[in-house]
Amino acid sequence: MRVLLVEDDDTLRESATAYLRASGFAVDPAATGKMARELAAVSPYDAVILDVRLPDDDGFALCTAFRRRTPAPRILLATARDGVEDRIAGLDLGADDYLVKPYALGELVARVRALLRRPDHAAPTVLQVADLVLDPATREARRGTRSISLTTKEFAVLEVLMRAAGRVLTREYIGEHAWDDNFDPMSNVIDVYIARLRRKVDGPNEEPLLSTVRGAGYRLAPGRA
Repeated sequence: MRVLLVEDDDTLRESATAYLRASGFAVDPAATGKMARELAAVSPYDAVILDVRLPDDDGFALCTAFRRRTPAPRILLATARDGVEDRIAGLDLGADDYLVKPYALGELVARVRALLRRPDHAAPTVLQVADLVLDPATREARRGTRSISLTTKEFAVLEVLMRAAGRVLTREYIGEHAWDDNFDPMSNVIDVYIARLRRKVDGPNEEPLLSTVRGAGYRLAPGRA
């Protein structure tokens, strides 16, 4: 899933970006409100981690702007320890949760995953399509009783497909949700990962789940050859 991290502290931004990426998220870091607005104007985000105090912008105004997008991303506010008023104001403006700074990186990841599991985001705790099961919390995948070993990026692509099970997803959609801003839309990297996933997900004696819809994209659903 794709995350926008808006944080002006260089050390925290770099460490949080690295930790989130290691946890399977595609992350675009932004040091300023201006940069965050520019990224959000061209890319959809599943979640935004937003520092309330930015040097060049009003974090609350940014929160409001993000909530007006369609679809609106989940918003996790990062606030100073003494910023009770900030937390109240942010939640009133539509933020989904807040995290007190300084925070543990493990808790940051747990909070983001919890936000993405909320009902109106249509993301259950464990994803399942037929007998294919994916657990974003434990990073485990299995097909029936068979365990599936996935790289971090393979897991991210499969998670995008499973969250939209039954729908035809274009290469652009998969790239927007499984890669960060460094993704090259002209490359064949998505086709490569789909081919790898097909070999791992669809065993020789199993019903095919991952299919190519010629000229449109890819679909994960039972009964699709």
